[in-house]
Amino acid sequence: MRLRGRWRERSKVERVEWQSRTMLRSMNWLYLVAWTAPTLAGSLRHDSVAFALGVALAAVNVAQCAVAHVHLRSALDQYLGRGRVPRAQTRVAAGLTVAAVGLIAALIATDSVKNGMVALPLLFVPMPFGSAYVLTVPVRSFLKGSAVAVVAALALFVAVGADTGQMVGLAVVLGLSVPLELLCARCSAWNLSVMWESEHAREIEARLAVAEERLRFGRDLHDVMGRNLSVVALKSELAVQLARRGRTEDAVAQMIEVQRIAQESQKEVRDVVRGYREADLGAELAGARGVLSAAGIDCTVAGSAAGLTPEVQSALGWVVREATTNVLRHGDAKTCRVELRAGERKVELTVENDGVGGSGADGPGADRRGSGLAGLRERLAVLDGTLEAGVVVGDGVFRVTASVPLPSATEPSASALAAPGAAPSASEQQARRTEVTR
Repeated sequence: MRLRGRWRERSKVERVEWQSRTMLRSMNWLYLVAWTAPTLAGSLRHDSVAFALGVALAAVNVAQCAVAHVHLRSALDQYLGRGRVPRAQTRVAAGLTVAAVGLIAALIATDSVKNGMVALPLLFVPMPFGSAYVLTVPVRSFLKGSAVAVVAALALFVAVGADTGQMVGLAVVLGLSVPLELLCARCSAWNLSVMWESEHAREIEARLAVAEERLRFGRDLHDVMGRNLSVVALKSELAVQLARRGRTEDAVAQMIEVQRIAQESQKEVRDVVRGYREADLGAELAGARGVLSAAGIDCTVAGSAAGLTPEVQSALGWVVREATTNVLRHGDAKTCRVELRAGERKVELTVENDGVGGSGADGPGADRRGSGLAGLRERLAVLDGTLEAGVVVGDGVFRVTASVPLPSATEPSASALAAPGAAPSASEQQARRTEVTR
């Protein structure tokens, strides 16, 4: 039950890695049982020298598998970037391989194997060391080292008297061991590394998505609550003044409006959390005029949102809301003008006020840590729009200008935009009735 519980707690990639490690470690033992043991048991001549060499070779092969069990784990960790292979492991594994080749050469020299049945034992000899070594060096280096080792082994076999037929067979066997090690060990480790890279990429993507959602939530919450809290503070202060002057009915009316705005803010916050909120440009224009007028700021609005796409209206609606909030929070504005103009290729929104003392997040005296206008730039950038904010030299006003490209398919006609001083639309009238202080 404990092992099963651990298995269930592992991710899919961790399970694949465990399977790959188990397979690579088991292969050496499988090759030993399937190749070396049957061949030696059935082909050794019945004499003491052959028996001694065969037992010694079997013992070395078992030692190779035991060392490779640890060596492969370290080599795979190095391939995956989790550590380094201790040099002692590499030296011991290489030394056992050399000893096994020397015993095979002794079997050939003493003619201890019947019918030259030494090919399969020789095919196994480089596998334990090579399957780990191929994971610790580049493929090109492994091929070069393998070529040198094959030539040295063949030279040793020639020196001990192997005939031409044996040499051909031994050369083929040693030549096959190199691609076999590449296919079995290197390819398995490469597939495992690709899976881990994909897993890490998914983790990074998930973290970026969470970070992006946090930024969106913070930006939207700032935009939603900024103006509403400013209006609540303004109307609460007005209600206090009216109550002190004995105008109880007017104070109650102001507090009822504060209650309505608070309830609306709750709904807007829920919409922000869901990610569905879209600002309505017409309502924002009328709302800005009503809020600023209630604060004693002479506000004029020119233009209409008729004919603009919902995306453009939403982006510009947030600009109106943030600019209105900044006028209320910063500086001491007396007048404010909001103008919406549509050209042939773009629609432009301008908000100007005379509160130069600190009327925007980017203006003089503003809080440099604010993120209002920065958030607006992010919104407009999605539509390839731009935002400029700053003091107009010579005019004594602070101006915020938002520009959004206007596709021809959604471009409003020139008559859709009302001239300055024109009668407000139906939506503006409705918003005005709910925003302007009675």
